[in-house]
Amino acid sequence: MTARVTAVSSNGTYVFSKPNRAGITLLAGLGVEDDVHAGETIRHQFRMTYEPELPNLRQVHLMHEELFDELAGKGYAVAPGELGENISTRGIDLLGLPTGALLNLGGEAIVEVTGLRNPCAKINTFRPGLLNEMFEIDRSTGDFTFKAGIMGVVRQGGRVRPGDPIGVVLPAGPPRPLERV
Repeated sequence: MTARVTAVSSNGTYVFSKPNRAGITLLAGLGVEDDVHAGETIRHQFRMTYEPELPNLRQVHLMHEELFDELAGKGYAVAPGELGENISTRGIDLLGLPTGALLNLGGEAIVEVTGLRNPCAKINTFRPGLLNEMFEIDRSTGDFTFKAGIMGVVRQGGRVRPGDPIGVVLPAGPPRPLERV
C-alpha cells in the first residue's frame, strides 16, 4: 500500500476538533495557513502561558487512520480531524519514524518530524475513556508509547490534499527515537 494523505483539517480557533478541508496550505517555518497552531513560537494554549518564546515544534499534527480502526474495534468512533490533527494518513508507520525524518506531502510540501503528540485530558471530554487508549504500555518493562500521532515543522511549504502521496526521507546517522514535544 502506498502511503497517502486521507484527510486534511484546520481551524482558526482553539477548539478540540478541526473540520476537514478540501486542501490546506503549509507555510514554511509556520505551519498550516489559518490554523490556530501556526506560528514560529509555541501556540499550544497551556504551554504559551509559561514558555511563549520557545520554538513551535508542533506546527503540524499528523495522525494515522490505522489508530481510528483500532479505536473502532474498542467501541470508539473517531473520524479524521476529530482529535485535532491537521493531516490524517494511511499506509505509513508514523510512530515508527525517527526524529528528523522528512515527509514529502503531495508535490511540494515537506514536514520535518519533531516528536510525538502528548495526548491531553481533553480527549476524555471528546469521548470518555478515550485518553487511556492513547497509550500503549509494555507490561514487561512498564514503558509506554504515546499513540496520538506525531508533530512536525514545515520545512517547505505547499498545498496538501486528501489522496496526496507521502514520501519519507530518513535522516543520516543513527535513528533518534521520537519523544513527546
